[in-house]
Amino acid sequence: MRTIFLLAIGIFVALIVYVRLAPNDADSVHVQAQVRGPGDYPSAGGFTAVRQITAAPADVLTVITQVAMDTDRTTVLDGTVEDGMITFVTRSKVVGFPDYTTVSILPAGADGLDNEGPLLMINARLRYGQSDMGVNKRRVLGWLSALGPLTVVVDQDTPST
Repeated sequence: MRTIFLLAIGIFVALIVYVRLAPNDADSVHVQAQVRGPGDYPSAGGFTAVRQITAAPADVLTVITQVAMDTDRTTVLDGTVEDGMITFVTRSKVVGFPDYTTVSILPAGADGLDNEGPLLMINARLRYGQSDMGVNKRRVLGWLSALGPLTVVVDQDTPST
């Protein structure tokens, strides 16, 4: 019985070490999410928000980068303000599970959308598992709240939570 218990603890510790030390593959996660119109789009293990911006795209990306970097356990994985797209990694407090959040600007008329001005898209998703228990949604909405008047919600027929 003691051997089984020690084996279980060893496996648990190995999983935690793997989660903390596994490299992030920027090529597979630093990608543009599916282009959508303004609104909120929950998904299993993630959350995407699209908002119309009221300031220059570079200004919005600069501010959201500052907001993201003020978020505990968050680092830049890839991208810059100049690229127009930045992917952040935010790790959970105890185990260190990584969540990826890609922030990008969609230009006016992007991929068939009839948006007259640029849109901010924030796509947050987990790396491991199937449910994030609402963590990504809370982070995205918190970041949007910190942007204040730099973004606006546009009333459209989109899924919203």
